[in-house]
Amino acid sequence: MRSRMPPGRSPGRHRAAVRWPVRSVQAALLAAVTGAVTAAALTSCAGFVPHPPAVRVPPAPTARALRLLVAEGAPGAASLATRAGPAPLSRFTTAGVADLRSGRRIHLQDHFRAGSLTKTFVATVVLQLVAEHRLSLDEPVARRLPRKALTTGRDASADLSQVTIRELLGHTSGLFNYAQDPRLARQLYGTGLGAHRFDTHSPTELLRTALSHPRTAPPGARYAYSNTNYLLLGMVIEQLTGHPYAQEVRRRIVRPLHLTGTSFPGTDPALPVPYGRAYTRLDGRRTDITALDPSRAGAAGEMIITLGDLNRFFAALLGGRLLPPRQTAELKGHRTADGAYGLGLYATRLPCGRTVWGHNGEINGSYVESAADAHGRHVLTFRLNTDARTVPPHGPDVLAAEFCPSPSRAGLTGA
Repeated sequence: MRSRMPPGRSPGRHRAAVRWPVRSVQAALLAAVTGAVTAAALTSCAGFVPHPPAVRVPPAPTARALRLLVAEGAPGAASLATRAGPAPLSRFTTAGVADLRSGRRIHLQDHFRAGSLTKTFVATVVLQLVAEHRLSLDEPVARRLPRKALTTGRDASADLSQVTIRELLGHTSGLFNYAQDPRLARQLYGTGLGAHRFDTHSPTELLRTALSHPRTAPPGARYAYSNTNYLLLGMVIEQLTGHPYAQEVRRRIVRPLHLTGTSFPGTDPALPVPYGRAYTRLDGRRTDITALDPSRAGAAGEMIITLGDLNRFFAALLGGRLLPPRQTAELKGHRTADGAYGLGLYATRLPCGRTVWGHNGEINGSYVESAADAHGRHVLTFRLNTDARTVPPHGPDVLAAEFCPSPSRAGLTGA
């Protein structure tokens, strides 16, 4: 739900992405990587077939970057890289542990909270509705909201009648980010988290909090990341289809792609099995925050998922299997967001000059980032079992290690 800007992205950027069956991940080969608690696996992911076992598996290029993240504060880190081609390849790599008490490592099938990666799924559904001519990117959002949303907060109708669907998708609406409300922020991330982690929040309540603050900028004036934008898009989907946004995501994306590890928990504080633990820092101490009520995030970041499901989703999305070409171009276009954001995706330029497309997500106890080449043929997702505020921002090192030709060109630091 929270999102931050890593080095190498455009100024002002936060970090924070149908109908074709896909085979589930089946681990085919694990190989030890010298000097780290890592493993690499050849799998049949996203329709891939196992690489011939006679071929020697090279060390995972991300291993060194994951070790660095663990050395600097993350209990555990893991990545899954998938590459299409004549000899499709999938490699799973881990460092550290999933559970500090038991010493259990992160497993490929583990479920975790995806935070703002939920936004790319929501954006995909909105753009599908645009492709179906049921919605226009440039119409005011007020036309597509229930009456209760328009009567919520200070002058809500006036604020929302000037904001378009495009501005919500690209974070140029100027609407205040409800998660930055001082009182709510203390409960969601600060000193009140321990007492409020199981509080339930309705979308209407969160919207009321956002609209109690003045706009941060006129609509369309500049990029400013705001969870309020995707909270509203969830309401738009429900108003337009008659179904909760999560039901539409399941119908249009999750089921066709066979994303069997993906769910939208609503107010359920538990993770599906299997899962590791999730950690954050409270009062300077590392605290297990695995169980919490995710309604604080809703359409802006409640999703639970697995590494394999995220890779299959981004391969399908950037491969043009979820959206027509025009909407795929809109998804990746950065014209309206100061070059910082498309309509649900970031573009990240790596030290070696390559550009990858994806999104990231952070929620209490979890950080995850997915990135892919322009056509979704090479995808990497990595995750930590802690929120990024407790670890130095070395996410770009992981991406560079995977997508740049060699570690020497990836700009990696540390041992």
